[in-house]
Amino acid sequence: MSKALVMILAGGQGKRLEPLTLDRAKPAVPFAGTYRIIDFVLSNFVNSGFMQIKVLTQFMSNSLNQHIARNWSLAQIFNQYVDSVPAQMRTGNNWYLGSADAIFQNLNLIKDERPKDVFVFSGDHIYKMDTYQMYSYHQIKDADMTIAAIPVPIEEASAFGVIEIDKDYRMIGFEEKPAKPKCIPGKPDTALVSMGNYLFKTEILVNAVTEDAKDESSVHDFGKNVIPALYPYKKVYVYDFLKNSIYMPEEDDYEKPYWRDVGTIKSYFEAHLDLVSVSPSINLYNRNWPIFGFPEVNMPPAKFVFADNKNKRLGVATDSIISEGCIISGGNVNLSILSPGVRVNSYAAVKKSVLLNNVSVGRYCELKNVIVDKNVSIPPDTKIGFDRKKDVERGFTVTEDGIVVIPKDFSFEEGR
Repeated sequence: MSKALVMILAGGQGKRLEPLTLDRAKPAVPFAGTYRIIDFVLSNFVNSGFMQIKVLTQFMSNSLNQHIARNWSLAQIFNQYVDSVPAQMRTGNNWYLGSADAIFQNLNLIKDERPKDVFVFSGDHIYKMDTYQMYSYHQIKDADMTIAAIPVPIEEASAFGVIEIDKDYRMIGFEEKPAKPKCIPGKPDTALVSMGNYLFKTEILVNAVTEDAKDESSVHDFGKNVIPALYPYKKVYVYDFLKNSIYMPEEDDYEKPYWRDVGTIKSYFEAHLDLVSVSPSINLYNRNWPIFGFPEVNMPPAKFVFADNKNKRLGVATDSIISEGCIISGGNVNLSILSPGVRVNSYAAVKKSVLLNNVSVGRYCELKNVIVDKNVSIPPDTKIGFDRKKDVERGFTVTEDGIVVIPKDFSFEEGR
């Protein structure tokens, strides 16, 4: 496996996820209780056997760098590592100008390792993928570049790079975020789109980003510049993500492929709700393919207290994920995800909400369709998610879909 180097693009600013990205990079945003978004792509590669991984960081990278340094230590004696690589301005006075420029500015990493192939993957998606299956496909096709792709509804395709292929799955057309996406032949309601996950022959990648760097008219992006320049002349093949299979020994079955770009508040919120169904779209409990999360140190197990039926004071959670250190003290939690250290006090009701670390919900509070970032204490009798005007007046972010986001360290007393 040492013939392939993994480079994770984790420098995105994540403006559409604000206020969750006001002081952290998008890949460092907490997810599903005990994970960060970056943990999904890293787990996929480690589970697949690829353990030479460079994570290219840039914006608000402190918490991401700390997370990687403290939790992702591999066996260095066997040249296994997950290295966080901050932007270094090695080629001039600019930070990364785009995804292709991020690779160009770090060509020294590739030259040091001298791999046969290089993975270039995004660090901010939620999914499971056996990347070795993509690697095998790349070798069988003798591809210069392989792109992972997935079909999506045609009305969503404008947010992605839209792909056309021939019967052998070779790319014959590509448009980055087109206003009118082309459908899959015979499927007018569906388009084939890039997942932003690539595998290159090393020489092809080095030459492509080097040539792109010379083009003053380029925005130095893989989707907008590198792919359109490559596919007419090189062997660019498309890997069908829906054919990727991960075995579940407990159920003697295979997981259904799942991938979601959590680049907006809506998609981030909906991805959490995907987790709490009886048969979740993405399985966090498959021991054959774990997503490696890193719980808070020295946290006790979750606790549920008060079973006072007479006074309707019940500490209960249904269709929810409750992390370590949480205390449901006479409150009711439904269709929600609670990160470590959350407390829900008596008679409070939390529904369809995501509460990050160390949130405290006061007595008689009611929360619905709310994301609460870390270290927020909600006073008793507070209602959030029921009155849009009032939530906006308080200074919360409220999306068009009615999802309310309370920023990290928000103080109700100070109104900020």
